[in-house]
Amino acid sequence: MKKYTDQHRGGACSTETNSINGKPVLLRPNARTVLNLKSRAFAEKLLCDSSHDNEGVTLNPGDACVFRCSFCYVGLQMIKVDKPILENFNAGRRARGEHELGFEDVVIRRPDPVGLLRKQLLHGNGRSRFPDPDDNRVIFGSTLVDVAGTMELLRETASLANLMLNNTAWQIRLLSKSNLLARLFSDNLIPERHRHRLILGFSTGTLSDDVAAAIEVGTARVSKRIRALHWLQDEGYRTFGMICPSLPPPDGDYERFSREICEAIRIDRCEHVWAEVINLRGKSLVRTLAGLHQAGLRREADALSAVMGSSNKAAWERYARDTFCAHTRHVPADKLRFLQYVDDSTAAWWAGQRKHGAVLLGKAAVKRKLSSIDG
Repeated sequence: MKKYTDQHRGGACSTETNSINGKPVLLRPNARTVLNLKSRAFAEKLLCDSSHDNEGVTLNPGDACVFRCSFCYVGLQMIKVDKPILENFNAGRRARGEHELGFEDVVIRRPDPVGLLRKQLLHGNGRSRFPDPDDNRVIFGSTLVDVAGTMELLRETASLANLMLNNTAWQIRLLSKSNLLARLFSDNLIPERHRHRLILGFSTGTLSDDVAAAIEVGTARVSKRIRALHWLQDEGYRTFGMICPSLPPPDGDYERFSREICEAIRIDRCEHVWAEVINLRGKSLVRTLAGLHQAGLRREADALSAVMGSSNKAAWERYARDTFCAHTRHVPADKLRFLQYVDDSTAAWWAGQRKHGAVLLGKAAVKRKLSSIDG
């Protein structure tokens, strides 16, 4: 096996520092789990397998990430849980005459995640709570934080993965914006005997290092992620694609965008390919637009601005449909998993696209029993 040696320029994380990538590190001391055994939302996205009760399993060793992506939804999801921790931290900053920090400005970790996982996986006598050798469901990590943001976090992920691999028959799907993820294998952090049970992928919503740097602050360059993906594929390991989130192409050529990115991630070597346009959550669009402007990416900013706002709903829907239709010409239907939130006015059209790889999400999809785990 050739050694993967590409390096990551992200900030270090160690027991000697209380910051990562310039973000203070906080702990949520009342954390009791790292596994969510009722992750229906991610089972609907097909990122993890649903069980008899239509729930999936997801892994989250932390609450707030070392990276700072403009489109991140985690703050909206976790602020109620972590608000007391953040308020206590900011009280200290105010006392020192320092400005307050927001959720996106800090890293929030869970104390002893390996110990928490051990309690979830094992009975007090050491026996597995999930001993069925035929229970080979796929679990997904992570829905909240990047599992490979730094080498310390990658080693933590490896410890968590090995604990699951040794005590269950589960398979593990891991997603990252860091090329370090490939070092799970190149650095022998996961034993060879278990590697067939891991499926590794990288977020690649753009092929532009400049665009990624503008809206995914602190992450590895996309070009490095793709090199890491190619190394895994060349070594024969299992991979998946994640073309997410993709912005409207400045030249309007969705066909070219899909063709080039599908060639880059080598879809023939990916087990599945997820794709999605940017989510409409909180201030995700405003922050993304600001990031593009600050980086001087005027054409990209103009293209996004043209589909934003309540007066541009038709343009937004065309952007989603054009992205999806372009992908259907490059990704086989049984491999494509295009994630699309629908409403009452769009559900019917998207329902007709399920056979081509559309995965319908949101209340309207659930109401009409159009979600992937309902029908």
